[in-house]
Amino acid sequence: MAVDSDLGARLRTLRRRAGLSQVKLAERLGVSASYLNLIEHNRRRLPAELLFRAADALKVDVRQFTVDTTTAVLGELMEVLDDPELHDVDIKATDVRELVQTNPAVGRAFVEVYKKWKASQEDVRTLGAVAPDAVGTLDPGRLPSEEVNDLIARQANHFDEVESVAELYWRRYDLSFDRVYDGLASILREVFRVEVRVASPRAVRGVVRHYDPDRRLLTISEALPPRSRRFHVAHQIGLLSLGATFDRVLADPGLTTAASRRLGRMVLANYFAGALLMPYERFWEAAESERYDIDLLGHRFRTSFEQVVHRLTTLRRSGMEGVPFHLVKTDLAGNVSKRFNGSGITFARVGGGCPLWNVHHAFLQPGRYRVQVQEMPDGTRYFEVARTVSRQHGGFHEPETLHAIGLGCRVEHAGKVVYADGLDLEAIEPVKVGTTCRVCERPSCAQRAFPNVRLPLQLDEQVRRIAFYAVADEG
Repeated sequence: MAVDSDLGARLRTLRRRAGLSQVKLAERLGVSASYLNLIEHNRRRLPAELLFRAADALKVDVRQFTVDTTTAVLGELMEVLDDPELHDVDIKATDVRELVQTNPAVGRAFVEVYKKWKASQEDVRTLGAVAPDAVGTLDPGRLPSEEVNDLIARQANHFDEVESVAELYWRRYDLSFDRVYDGLASILREVFRVEVRVASPRAVRGVVRHYDPDRRLLTISEALPPRSRRFHVAHQIGLLSLGATFDRVLADPGLTTAASRRLGRMVLANYFAGALLMPYERFWEAAESERYDIDLLGHRFRTSFEQVVHRLTTLRRSGMEGVPFHLVKTDLAGNVSKRFNGSGITFARVGGGCPLWNVHHAFLQPGRYRVQVQEMPDGTRYFEVARTVSRQHGGFHEPETLHAIGLGCRVEHAGKVVYADGLDLEAIEPVKVGTTCRVCERPSCAQRAFPNVRLPLQLDEQVRRIAFYAVADEG
C-alpha cells in the first residue's frame, strides 16, 4: 500500500543527483537496501531521524526534502500538456499526478525541455519579424529571468548564509534604524573605501545607481526617496562583500548562461539589501507581533511597501518561519515582472494570467488595499491582499510607472494576517479563479478570453453566451 507522501520520491531524486546507488546510500544510513527501496517508492514512511541522516549523507539542506515542489511541478506539467500542439495527446490528469508523485524529476525534465523549445520558438518568431536573414543563428536556451526564478523557488526564497552576513553587520557596526543610511555609508567608506555621492537626475542621465570601481565612487540619483537610497547603498555593500557567497549559490546547474548568473548576482544583492535593512530575527518578531501589517513594518524599518512585501516572502528560517506567502507583481497590461509561489499556488509561465485575480483589480483603486478570497479549480483557497505602487525617477516631465503587487497565502493561514480581520473566511464566497484561460477548467467563466485547449470547442451560431467561449453545462 502506497504512503501518502512524496518524501520518498524526493529522496530518490536527491540520491541520484548526488551520484549514489541505493546500496551505497543504505550503507551510509545504516539500513538495508530493500528498506530504502520501499521508502523511495513511498511504500514506507521516511522517519524524521532517518530524514536528517539522509540530508547529512547527501550534503543537502533538510529543507530540500520539505519544500513542496510536487504542486509546482504538477501545475507546470499540466500547463505544458495543455499546449495546443499537444491537444491530441490523450493524457488524464490522474496519470500526470501519479507521474509527478512517483518521479518528479521526470516531470521536471519534461517541463524544462518544453520551456527551452517554447523559448526558441518565440525567439525565431521575433527575430524573423525584424531580421529574417538572422533566423537560424539563435541560442535556444531559456530566458535568464526564468532560470533565476526557478533557482529562487528551489531555495524557497531563503538564503541563510546571506542572512547571517547581514546580521553580522548589525552586530559589528552597531547599526541603528534612526541613522541606518549614515551607518551604511560609513561601512562603504571605512570597510571598502568607497564614497557615496548623491547627484541630480540630469547629471546621472537616467541612471539611479552607478558604481565606479576605479574611482571607488557610488553615485545615487537624488530623485530616489530616502528608503530607496538606503536600499541601493545596502545593495552595493552586498556586491562588494558577498562575492564568494554569491558564486557558490550561482554555481547551481540550473543557471545555464552568463546572463543568468549576472541576473542572479543582482537578485542576490537585492536579497542582501532587504536582509540588511530588515534583519531577520527583528523583522520576523515584528511581523508576527504586528500580524503582517505592511505599513507598520515599513514605518518601523524605514522601508517601502514593495521592500516589506518581498521581505515577508523570505521568512523561512527553521524555528522562525513566517506565513508562507506567494507574491506577484504586474503592470497595467498584465505583464508579470515578479512572482514567487511560496504558498504553493500555480502561476502561468506562458501567456496571460487570470483577470479575476485580486492583483489586477488593485488598479481600479490606486493606493488602496484590496482583499480577496480565491478558489483555484482544484478547490484550494487562498487569501490575497493587493495594492498599487507608483514610482517616479525624475521631476515633472518624467513618466510615473504604476504596478500592482499581490501578497497571498493559503486561507488557513489568513487568520494570522491583519487584513483578514472582520472576515468570516469560512462563510465568505470565494472568487473562482484559475491560472490562465487556455488551461482553466472553468469553461463558463464570463471573463474567459480563450477556449480551454483540452476541451472541444463547442460553438452554436444560433446562441451567444455571456462570454464568447463559455459553454452551457460546466461541471
